[in-house]
Amino acid sequence: MYRFLFSVILLSVSVLGHADRLMDIMQNYNAKTMSTLEMDSVLASKENSQTANNRYRLEYENEQKLFRHSFFADYYLVDTQKGNARTRVSDAPIRDAKMSPNGKYVVYAKADNNLYIYKVDFKTEVAITTDTNTEIFNGISDWLYEEEFGTTGLFAFSPDNKQVAFVRLNETEVPTFSWQTYLNNEAEGETTPMYPQLHSLRYPKAGSPNAKASICIYDIYYKTIRTMELPDKMDGYLPRVTWTPLSKPTKKGDLPTSDVVILHLNRDQNKMDVLKGNPKSTVCHPFYSEESKKYFVNYELFDQWQWLDDGRVIVISEKGGYAQAYLYNTQGMEQRLLTPEERDITKVYGYDPTAQTLYYQAANTPMTRQAYALNVRKNTTTCLTKGEGTHDLHFSADWKRYIQCYHSTTTPHTYTLHKAVGNGQWAMEKTVLDNDSILQAWKALGINEKEFFTITTERGDVLNAWRILPKNFDKTKKYPVIMLQYSGPTSQRVLNNWRKRFGYALADAGYLVVNVDGRGTGARGREWRNATYMQLGVKEAEDQISAAKYLQTLPYVDANRIAICGWSYGGYQTLMCLSKQARLSPLFKCGIAIAPVTSWRLYDSAYTERFMRRPQVNDFGYEGTDLMKMAGDLTGELLIVHGLADDNVHAQNTLLYTDALVKAGKQFEMQLYVDDNHSIRKPHNYKHLHHRIMLFLENNL
Repeated sequence: MYRFLFSVILLSVSVLGHADRLMDIMQNYNAKTMSTLEMDSVLASKENSQTANNRYRLEYENEQKLFRHSFFADYYLVDTQKGNARTRVSDAPIRDAKMSPNGKYVVYAKADNNLYIYKVDFKTEVAITTDTNTEIFNGISDWLYEEEFGTTGLFAFSPDNKQVAFVRLNETEVPTFSWQTYLNNEAEGETTPMYPQLHSLRYPKAGSPNAKASICIYDIYYKTIRTMELPDKMDGYLPRVTWTPLSKPTKKGDLPTSDVVILHLNRDQNKMDVLKGNPKSTVCHPFYSEESKKYFVNYELFDQWQWLDDGRVIVISEKGGYAQAYLYNTQGMEQRLLTPEERDITKVYGYDPTAQTLYYQAANTPMTRQAYALNVRKNTTTCLTKGEGTHDLHFSADWKRYIQCYHSTTTPHTYTLHKAVGNGQWAMEKTVLDNDSILQAWKALGINEKEFFTITTERGDVLNAWRILPKNFDKTKKYPVIMLQYSGPTSQRVLNNWRKRFGYALADAGYLVVNVDGRGTGARGREWRNATYMQLGVKEAEDQISAAKYLQTLPYVDANRIAICGWSYGGYQTLMCLSKQARLSPLFKCGIAIAPVTSWRLYDSAYTERFMRRPQVNDFGYEGTDLMKMAGDLTGELLIVHGLADDNVHAQNTLLYTDALVKAGKQFEMQLYVDDNHSIRKPHNYKHLHHRIMLFLENNL
């Protein structure tokens, strides 16, 4: 008995030591990165740093988080020509403040969800909208638009600084989801709150009503609002609004004009329309349309479009099978394909009109990113970067200099300054930041680096993967395996980049750590990333199971000690794998599912329907991927984790699923975190979670 207790104590000390080492690795060995503001400062010349357009800059403090990205703060206008004198923009906290191109106006929203404009010259604030219903969002995103369309501010100044286009969202018909928090009064010294607080959020789940969206134009001089007339049956999403560049007058007396550009997605997101509208007449007409009968349309590529001064546009689309660049004329007719290579464009840096050159990043292999220069006039493409890994560029406003950020699994973020030397050639000026101290400190830890390899599945698909061998690896021994994965649509985890996270600490603790990107993941063309359409989770689980079978054949793998672990979509995949594996000869001895979706009927409309369509038209897909209906099939030990204040994947998912497990007679372990969200980032909870994971693996693997 005493010997047993002593061994447990030693085990706990060992595990907790590794967990603390894990936290040390994650907190201290990720490289310093430069902000956009820092890079702009390096690129800016003395001559253009004080131009009329950037005399003022916006600063904020006292940030108060709202959702994942949005926040309220105290914003200040800084006058760079008057010793950086600061003027507070508004007496109340505001969000999504944006300055006009000429620096004369600032537009922002307040807690009442109305838009306001601050006139810099007069130091006055004027309300643009005056809605009293807080379920109406003017120029700002609600929860759904922020989470699923990656935006918080839904408004844009016209290039002539005279108008503001904005999206108006009315979510009064959207169902409400509520949850409780329990520790709300701790800050006030009440250590045992008597009653929890109730929180509510308009959250449209799959198949339920969405917010109604419209596009409005505010005339700054006349203080009037006009609503754009969209074509009939366009009642889906309006996630983007912008403007074309000012036109060049064709005859004397004409004034330059600009059209409103509106992105519309239908409810199923398999049809995308780009409209151009006259802000005066409010009439819109179709400019570009893309539809897929088989998949969804990747709307995110719209953010990479380049509107040229002559009215043409460089369109980024994956209609040809890869994310490629096309040149379109002023009437929305395709002229030619600019990038015929079978590789995905992953980011567009912009277009230099003088050199007629498009600068962009692309996946020359799924695991790497290189930067390219495409001369549109000459139809020639030049690779600007060298070396395996991830390359990213940040250009100066005049396109004469750029900062390159390079990193790989063996090299932390390194920033170098480059300048144009003529004829499309560039030369490096200096190293701005090398993170060498981080590199040396990391090497001193003695942890093995990622090794990239491939796995061929039983059906013949080749999957990209990485592994981290255990510290002091001995090929004559057999090691337990932990498969970390996410597997969400279009995502990637197998990338050659500097990312020192959870897996390294697990390898440090003696585990063989593996990550596999299966079907549905990114940078391998449209057919690959859309393979899971209409049945999320099924093919991804097949690929992880197939990968586990391969790992079992390796001489240094203990075939009876394989675990799988994932967060969010990865948590869902963990549960799918534990439910889909063979009962008589299970591959996974245990699994850890953190903040998992357990039924796609419980998740938000925009994300779920993008890949599954609505439950009303794909009942088979929703039923066949509902983990509650598979509870009796769960095989292996399970630790399931959730934050009770998760506004993204509601704890409802875990609670309903574990209820189904109980009814099926299944035993499991569960860890809940009070008042924490999807990321579980409260410091004490975050540390506790990693201790919990380590203990679970030690006890069950």
